[in-house]
Amino acid sequence: MSAMQTDAAFAGLQTTETLTPSQIEARAKALRDQLSLDEKISLMHGQLSLWPGLAAMTAPGGYSSQFWVAGEVARLGIPGIRFTDGPRGVILDGGTTFPVSMARGAAWDPALEERIGDAIGREVRALGGNYFGGVCINLLRHPAWGRAQETYGEDPCHLGSLGAALTRGVQRHVMACAKHFALNSMENARFKVDVTIDPRALHEVYLPHFKRVVDDGIASVMSAYNSVNGEWCGQNRELLTGVLKTRWGFQGFVVTDFIFGMRDAGKAALAGQDVEMPFGLLVSRDLKGLVERGEVPLERVDDAALRILREQLRFGQGRNPGDYGPEIVGCEAHRRLAREAAQKSIVLLKNDGGLLPLRNVRRLAVFGRLAETPNTGDGGSSNTRPAYVVTPLEGLRAALGDRIELAHDDGADLERAAAEARGADAALVVVGYTHADEGEYIPSDIFADFLPSFPSPEAKHAAFAQGILGGAMDTGMPLGGDRERLSLSPRDEALIEAVCSANPRTIVAVMAGSAVIMEAWANRAQAILMLWYPGQEGGHALADVITGQVNPSGKLPCTFPARHEDLPFFDRRATKIAYDLWHGYRKLERDGAAPAFPFGFGLSYTTFSYAGLKLARDELRASDALEVTVEVTNAGATPGEEVVQLYVAPEGSKVERAPKELKAFARVALSPGETRVVRLSVPAADLAYFNAATSGWVVEPINYAAIVGRHAADPDALRARFRVI
Repeated sequence: MSAMQTDAAFAGLQTTETLTPSQIEARAKALRDQLSLDEKISLMHGQLSLWPGLAAMTAPGGYSSQFWVAGEVARLGIPGIRFTDGPRGVILDGGTTFPVSMARGAAWDPALEERIGDAIGREVRALGGNYFGGVCINLLRHPAWGRAQETYGEDPCHLGSLGAALTRGVQRHVMACAKHFALNSMENARFKVDVTIDPRALHEVYLPHFKRVVDDGIASVMSAYNSVNGEWCGQNRELLTGVLKTRWGFQGFVVTDFIFGMRDAGKAALAGQDVEMPFGLLVSRDLKGLVERGEVPLERVDDAALRILREQLRFGQGRNPGDYGPEIVGCEAHRRLAREAAQKSIVLLKNDGGLLPLRNVRRLAVFGRLAETPNTGDGGSSNTRPAYVVTPLEGLRAALGDRIELAHDDGADLERAAAEARGADAALVVVGYTHADEGEYIPSDIFADFLPSFPSPEAKHAAFAQGILGGAMDTGMPLGGDRERLSLSPRDEALIEAVCSANPRTIVAVMAGSAVIMEAWANRAQAILMLWYPGQEGGHALADVITGQVNPSGKLPCTFPARHEDLPFFDRRATKIAYDLWHGYRKLERDGAAPAFPFGFGLSYTTFSYAGLKLARDELRASDALEVTVEVTNAGATPGEEVVQLYVAPEGSKVERAPKELKAFARVALSPGETRVVRLSVPAADLAYFNAATSGWVVEPINYAAIVGRHAADPDALRARFRVI
């Protein structure tokens, strides 16, 4: 695709001049006022109708073979929104596949995430799109969630920092969409479940990260499938208008999740829904009549149209189309970035006796089918199509060359694997999940539930419809869904046991989208690495870490429990569920339960020491900021990177609160022997709790503890007390 062809991204709205916000607003209003009612409504739904759209989407590779367009008005040069998905990279052919978001969450590196966003935004624009749907920031409430890999972790501060960074990077080039608003953290039941939640838990735990990306200027927000407190998110006025557009002042547009994200066009429009995606269904059928009968005010349609046009004008200006040639897509610089991200995301969980990095090894035996299988994550809407994927085995072969003899066994025969392990100087077992175990889930009967609400198909489409109803829909989306277990499969655990018994110098590398319970075998392995789904360069990154070319620096973005009983209730078939303040490290600390590996934990090939914790002041007003400095030293002999984490604990609060909460973090690179002063800042407003009675935030005038350490359960963390007056 040539640079000239990328003009399709913004078509007649594109200009290289930089417009002021007032100029954008004036042009958007002028453009809207030239539209007929039919054209305004056409902005509010996908371009394709149901059956042609489904035929396109269900063709092999269909979802990732095109942009999904809404609101194109050719006579005025309005290109419409041209959507493609993510979040591990643009899903179109040849796009760079980065590690999944959970892996990038383990990097704890907003600057890196912004660079990844920049690369993704460039590729979307180069391919002819203007709208990226991959800022997934739903909070990980429970590690069984099938799409946990698509978000960054369990903590709203951490989520918000990384989501905002990705947004900033993408939006240097195209519009970004944050999803799924809100409380979407179950997969199998997402079309049916009603989540009940009180205002404190909603505003303190499940919404702050969405507000963070709104404050950073995100163009769009996608509503979720599930209902909240008895109303579907796609037509939930309290969420879409009360919170998003009124309380937060969001100026962008809201889109539904795809196909089934809207149940009633009138209720959705009145609630603040702006675009039904990706097809013309309920809005195209019902909205004009609702407006003509006065059931939906014309002003609501005008508001939606203005929001959609405003964002297209905002992102169509100030950029040179010549900067987006086809050579950008999957380019070498982006592949290097994918490798860097994979390196920084790998978490070293155990390294007894300093087995890693490998030294004095002449023969390395590698086990497991995943060692030679491309495994980049979910096969659903986030599935990417890179030019290649470097497997762990390929990465090791490239790194080791002829220096170390490398053997591989798929582990199917445990006696054979044990014999192979006994003959090696060290062993590496690569195990974990794939898209068949966790990921997006579309139930086979989904159309039976929704078709009665949609336009009746013509007779010639009846056979096609029945094929879908019978579960024959071929979307290329394997039915992964929520996990059935939190441990590895019995086959994987048996392989680990066999290899560890035969060779005590065994490394276990785990691929998965979130936490894995490892208690059955963790004490047998000498070293454990968490790889997540590491992207197209993951095999090289693993080899870089194992050989010591790279010092591992990843930190867990979610708690790894020792027992599933320590986690919140989770039923993947639930139609009703209650969410509260308690999950992850907050819940475990409240309950006195020890994690297997705590939130924020990760080892290194060097050691770091903390000293000299200081507060700029020990009394703050609610309008002030907590300013913290701490000296961090690399006390070892290897260059390394540390993630300094600041938690705050309220003392004597009059409401139930978490024992402590993450409030800031910083990644710092240090040479051997180097000391650096790390500065962290937290607005005192971020210490507030939400008062449901007044619908406002309260910064309590009490004592607090600032806690700076390596992870949420660090026994050596430094503490300093301060007071809000």
